Amino acid sequence: MLSSNQLRQKYLTYFKNLDHVVVPSSLLVPENDPSTLFTTAGMQPMMPYLLGADHPQGKRVVNSQRCFRALDIEEVGDNRHTTFFEMLGNWSFGDYFKTEQLTWFFKFLVEEVGLPVERLCVTVFAGSDKYQVDADEESVKIWQELFASKGVTAGVGKNPYQEGLNDNRIFYYSADKNWWSRSGDPDEMPVGEPGGPDSEVFYDFGAEFKFHENSKFADQPCHVNCDCGRFLEIGNSVFMQYQKTATGFKDLPQKNIDFGGGLERILAASHHQPDVFQTDLFLPIIRKIEQETNQEYANSPANFRIIADHIKAAVWLINDGVKPSNKDQGYLVRRLIRRAVRYSQHLFEDSEFLLSLVPVVAEIYTQTNGLLKQDQLAIETLIHQEVEKFKKTLGKGLKRLNKIFADNKVLTGEMAYDLYQTYGFPFELTIEEAQQNNITLEENLRQEYVTAQAKHSKLSKTGASQKFQGGLADNSDITTAYHTATHLLHTALRQVLGDHVQQKGSQITQDCLRFDFSHSSALTKQEVQQVQDLVNQWIALDLPVQKKQMLKQDALQSGALAFFVERYPDQVDVFEIGQDKLISKELCGGPHVSSTGKIHKIEIFKEKSVGSGVRRVYARFSS
Repeated sequence: MLSSNQLRQKYLTYFKNLDHVVVPSSLLVPENDPSTLFTTAGMQPMMPYLLGADHPQGKRVVNSQRCFRALDIEEVGDNRHTTFFEMLGNWSFGDYFKTEQLTWFFKFLVEEVGLPVERLCVTVFAGSDKYQVDADEESVKIWQELFASKGVTAGVGKNPYQEGLNDNRIFYYSADKNWWSRSGDPDEMPVGEPGGPDSEVFYDFGAEFKFHENSKFADQPCHVNCDCGRFLEIGNSVFMQYQKTATGFKDLPQKNIDFGGGLERILAASHHQPDVFQTDLFLPIIRKIEQETNQEYANSPANFRIIADHIKAAVWLINDGVKPSNKDQGYLVRRLIRRAVRYSQHLFEDSEFLLSLVPVVAEIYTQTNGLLKQDQLAIETLIHQEVEKFKKTLGKGLKRLNKIFADNKVLTGEMAYDLYQTYGFPFELTIEEAQQNNITLEENLRQEYVTAQAKHSKLSKTGASQKFQGGLADNSDITTAYHTATHLLHTALRQVLGDHVQQKGSQITQDCLRFDFSHSSALTKQEVQQVQDLVNQWIALDLPVQKKQMLKQDALQSGALAFFVERYPDQVDVFEIGQDKLISKELCGGPHVSSTGKIHKIEIFKEKSVGSGVRRVYARFSS
């Protein structure tokens, strides 16, 4: 049977032989995208190229992108949902389209992975009168020919919710299932967002695996998109060809392919194993939990799955630079660890064993990312600190929670916030405890929680809940200008403080930029002023900003700066700022203005430490 490493490499090699260039995975935290906290899909870093920009590697690329989906946290516990996963992806930027994509993926599954054709089912877009997009009859025809090439007749089901399977293999679904954009179905897409119909492939484990714990499926017609546990989606080919307008949809300048297939799920299908946690991407963690707790996975699978997934996700997020905190990405890391602590108590009296899972996670990914082992001690330290911090208040918090449940029939937002503020109980964990104890939730509970938070802190966070949902990347003029300003800021810091300054992170919103860099001491007022004056001087000179495409090795040898070298492919974009003498020369994949004169003057309004040897400055455009 295939291992995860073999499957990943087999996929990359297969598409490399079809003239695709293998590109590295991006980090779990998107750079310079203020609207979403995490990389939630393989296509997210590819968005500029799907919209028409030239990819430095050409029109065909392939990779295995690590992803994190916060919205799946509460789904973890079943046999297939995880928050962290790898997305095998291939893209065509205006090159091949439906026939090639569906044929190649079908042959990969059947001829390379060895999946039985008779266990594959597919779905296609049923069309939309509202948006004047036709049913995808072209894909139906392609699929029928592909199945027929292997001696299988593929019938078409037009109403699977009512008809069920009926020996069909191809099924029409509406936009809520077979339309893909980052924002959801067509009704949810903002103006400017690209999207298109898609075709999904499912693996059928057979009627005997209709084992879902919830009996609500017992009397329903079985269809591929139900959650009974029989079918597992293993790949989705998106025909990215439309862009939302105020009046409907228009064609993109080019027809694109955006494919994503979960490594964990394809691996499970290749083993005919309906539980992704029983593959080599999770099984070593499961076995370690059994060893440490003297409990058996079979007796409590949901607890094991939640702990294994959450610790793995926390390890990867910390590895990619996220530390537990009370806001943004850090809040999700904290939530994962604290949820793992809580569920570990269902298995064992002490949560200390969670630390023993970190080296197991690192070992699983040794062949693909040695940094996990290299940074293992630092990751363990952060997780240990977070576990201990929560353990100190967990017992008291549970006592308080039980008293609330004993004295009240309804959980209010005020109660939930008090538990978070006093005992560190994440809001979502409090809701879970309430539901497990059959406590009614106050209507508008989340809003009441935010109101209580605002009352206590004097600062409303109502925008935060929307930010956690992710959404459209902000490629507006102002954020593009801020992006170019970070390059100038980087150069200015190096000139004023010294060449030891290296970028450690950045984030851009509509309101300001944040730039992290290596430096051991606080900046003096004079140093801050010197940096600010240098940047504004270069802005006033209206220096040209030019992009060059180069081999990465050539770019580095030419003196271009790059402090996340492993993230860049062999062919890179190098941005040069300056005329007779270059001010800045850096590897970068983001958007930039054409000249510095398009940037407003900046003011640095805050500077602070964010860790040992790392400082952070905040800057905004002055009025």
